[in-house]
Amino acid sequence: MNTAKPLAVCVFCSSSGTIDRRYVDLAAEAGAELARRGHSLVSGGAKVSCMGAVARAARAGGARTVGVIPEALVSVEIADEDSDELVVTGDMRERKGEMDRRSDAFLILPGGIGTLEELFEVWTARVLAMHRKPIVILDPTGVYEPLRELMRGLTDQGFARAGIWDAIGWSASVPEAFDLLERSQPRIGFSPEDYAEAEL
Repeated sequence: MNTAKPLAVCVFCSSSGTIDRRYVDLAAEAGAELARRGHSLVSGGAKVSCMGAVARAARAGGARTVGVIPEALVSVEIADEDSDELVVTGDMRERKGEMDRRSDAFLILPGGIGTLEELFEVWTARVLAMHRKPIVILDPTGVYEPLRELMRGLTDQGFARAGIWDAIGWSASVPEAFDLLERSQPRIGFSPEDYAEAEL
């Protein structure tokens, strides 16, 4: 039995209809595990692809689901009318802000540029100590490994601080990803020296 505090877990994932079925299945597994652990879901509010799979699985397990979708995408991504609460926003920025406001933690599944944008926004805010919400990338097949290597290179070259790695977890399995989300998070601080210009 899970004894962790219930979390509102925001899941960022794909709405693409052209991805391999295993990613849709991964989203469904994540939704089922979320419900099993007594958490609730905040999602992108669509019923297609991974977005729909995670929400359906979460509801099937008894979890409350909140979908947040921009008005312009209601017909494109097909709004998840079965959500316990469906929030329609004016634009993408309002969508992300609403998802952030309603969430205690962030789980990132394989996805495209929209998922990457969402990831980097919450990751950057965590690094800047603007929130202490846990962030975990769930990547059992290595989709994000090139991204990980890119970020290592940026860190090695001084473009990013080493502390960025304290702000995020990486996992290859659904249970481990939720274990990481449920852990207390390290405090990340920064000083003016971290942002001082390099000597020329």
